[in-house]
Amino acid sequence: MDLELTEEQRMIRDTARDFAVKEVEPKAAELDKTGRWPTELVKRMGELGFMGIAVDDTHGGAGMDNVCYALAMEEISRACASTGVIMSVNNSLYCDPVKKFGTPAQKDRWLTPYASGEKLGCFGLTEPMSGSDAQTMNTVAEKKGDKWLINGSKNWITNGPHADTIVLFAISERNPGGKSKHTAFLVDKDTPGFSREKPDEKLGIHAAHSCTVFFENVELSDEHRLGGVGDGFKVAMSTLDGGRIGIACQALGIARAAFEKAVEYSKERKSFGVPLANHQAIAFMIADMATEIDAARLLIWRAATMKDKGVRHSQESAIAKLFASEMATRVTHKALQIFGGYGYSREFPMERHYRDARITEIYEGTSEIQRIVIAANALKG
Repeated sequence: MDLELTEEQRMIRDTARDFAVKEVEPKAAELDKTGRWPTELVKRMGELGFMGIAVDDTHGGAGMDNVCYALAMEEISRACASTGVIMSVNNSLYCDPVKKFGTPAQKDRWLTPYASGEKLGCFGLTEPMSGSDAQTMNTVAEKKGDKWLINGSKNWITNGPHADTIVLFAISERNPGGKSKHTAFLVDKDTPGFSREKPDEKLGIHAAHSCTVFFENVELSDEHRLGGVGDGFKVAMSTLDGGRIGIACQALGIARAAFEKAVEYSKERKSFGVPLANHQAIAFMIADMATEIDAARLLIWRAATMKDKGVRHSQESAIAKLFASEMATRVTHKALQIFGGYGYSREFPMERHYRDARITEIYEGTSEIQRIVIAANALKG
């Protein structure tokens, strides 16, 4: 793996950084406070090519690689974690599976306008009683003649209140005592029987709306099926491998934002007559934070590079996501400690970073699930 960025990768990083600093960061506090959906930022990300970075330009994307995606995600998440995850879901959880498993006709209809930012997608796997254990889901797809009849619900669907289409997973063959088979579908928001609840109220990422969605006798033709019948679990797991890279990048961006603010503050704030940074206890905290951030970035770049090469990267993505998400919690904790009472105040951004970081250990597979994946691969053979 070459650690030197290409000219194209530097260009997308710099473009994302400029957008993040000038347009996203000034609105981050307001978005967190009001919880409004950042319509203007989502539109702008589409115009800049950020909503389908690794999708080829013939299907509306930017035609770049996954390292470019990782670089852009870090910069935007550093400015606003909510805006970052909106972008991540559309790229990793929607465009990627349609790109991988869609037919040419499906790509024309369900990929091109989404990769260009004209429309927005989301991903429906989690259910009220089925999170990490996807095998226990209750959403069912029954074949009735030449149609599929879908009933069930999904929750915590990021982008759900605003998405035009959801990549939906349902049981198409239940095997009592064994593994059930799942099938993936593309369901448009105006499909009869498809409805959405109001946005969820969450600890952090307030402007990245999620909700519960319902399917009541939703009727679909085979043209809405994504991948083969019974291949839904394969579609979901392949998608999550890439999605974990996106959330690792979100965690990295949040941690970097907290770290940079803590470093600046430690130079300005004085304690016992000298800047905080002159105290070894604070300096060592900064050293640990810098080391962990750098390590997370390298793990992310490795996973993204492997994805670009088209090789299996389940282990590497799980490692990157586990380390980056738990690193973000540790770094924001230390950064808030450096700020002291000011860090705990809502007048300063540190408490927002602290709240936003916590979700990265939960969605796209909890830390516990990442450890299961990592251990299973390490114990093979």
